[in-house]
Amino acid sequence: MYKVDGLMKRQNNGLLRLIAVFKLVKALTLIAVGIGALHLTHANNAADTLTKLAERFGFNPGARYLDHALGRIANLPSKDFRDLGIGSFVYAALFLTEGIGLWLAKHWAEWFTAVSTGSLVPLEIFEIHRHPTVTKVIVLLLNIAIVAYLVVQICREQSSQIEG
Repeated sequence: MYKVDGLMKRQNNGLLRLIAVFKLVKALTLIAVGIGALHLTHANNAADTLTKLAERFGFNPGARYLDHALGRIANLPSKDFRDLGIGSFVYAALFLTEGIGLWLAKHWAEWFTAVSTGSLVPLEIFEIHRHPTVTKVIVLLLNIAIVAYLVVQICREQSSQIEG
């Protein structure tokens, strides 16, 4: 860091920007999921709607895992789709706040992201224990790395302010 007109500026915030992009991509994904879930709330046949969507994206609706997933989704009540949509928008708002704050290199965003991401780590571990997948482990490791980096960044900023 270096001082410019009494304000602390970061010399290198590339990794913060990368974390910001990661958070913003997660937010956009959750917004899409939320819109899709709310759309399925009003669909007469969720399985047919999802089958058409899978075909549009080039997936084979007859594939074993996709067919199994579509079968499970078809039996969900519309209230579950509504709850998924609302939950997706809430998490998207959280990730948008983190992403925009980190992109703008705001100190509060580092704290906010470290605390909110760190608070979800126990839930991720529990979920991996229940249903382990490689993707879940990768996301957990990414989130732990993000928290560790932000904590180190925050400590460096505080020590440089004490010294300066």
